[in-house]
Amino acid sequence: MTELQKMDPDWLVFHPAPKLPDFQLPKGAVDAHCHVFGPAAEFPFAPERKYTPCDAGKVELYALRDHLGFTRNVIVQATCHGNDNRAMMDACRSGGDLARGIASVRGDITEAEIREMHAAGVRGVRFNFVKRLVDDTPKEVFLAIANKIKHFGWHIVVYFEAQDLEEIEPFLKQLPTTVVVDHMGRPDVSKGVDHPDFQRFIQLMEDNTNIWSKVTCPERLSKQGPPYDDVVAYCAEIVARFPDRVLWGTDWPHPNMKSHMPDDGALVDFIPKIAPSKALQQQLLVDNPMRLYWA
Repeated sequence: MTELQKMDPDWLVFHPAPKLPDFQLPKGAVDAHCHVFGPAAEFPFAPERKYTPCDAGKVELYALRDHLGFTRNVIVQATCHGNDNRAMMDACRSGGDLARGIASVRGDITEAEIREMHAAGVRGVRFNFVKRLVDDTPKEVFLAIANKIKHFGWHIVVYFEAQDLEEIEPFLKQLPTTVVVDHMGRPDVSKGVDHPDFQRFIQLMEDNTNIWSKVTCPERLSKQGPPYDDVVAYCAEIVARFPDRVLWGTDWPHPNMKSHMPDDGALVDFIPKIAPSKALQQQLLVDNPMRLYWA
């Protein structure tokens, strides 16, 4: 590994020995938001990346899947790999029908390239609006991509922070596919569920039935730290209001975590706090991701 590829010194490595969850996942449960990093010797990180992670490849990801009790994974392209989707696609091919992928692509992507990705298991693209992670991309480029991938039945994953929702909301309403919002749009959980910022996101979902949400990453949103009880009300509100449009995932190997590294087994134990009934758990973990990614 070159000097340039050494991981950032203030980064934390993923948890080496996550606990066995106390919560028993329903049969066929899907980890619908996770990543692979490299390994860099085989899949180098992008020169334009904003961070350099540890190696965390498909072998470790699928070992975690089996340890936690999941059946399937949806692997989201990590920004440290830019638009080079080879690591994600390789992991999807290795996972066979138990894995799907979300790609990051340029505006000049061709139909042949989309077909190749589709054959590997890719079912969507991710648009990242978090300025500290990626350089700005004109929305016209994103719209052009959306119009190319919609013919394949793909959807769009969007990543933004709560303070930017008002600015990008008109753009989100233009997208011609299902839209999945990462981590509920990263609300500031110190403000309360009734705050206008979070109510704006709820209203967005109310008004646009093509918009879904991942009720994920309490470790990123929490102000209190484990067991992340200050995030429960936010996730539970979205699950209760939109039970057929929610997804859950570990976010392994937890990119850019610096304060603490979550125990993935403990994250699984967070699920019944936000989806208290077996019916809600079945929708969140099985029915919804299967409908979106495997139908």
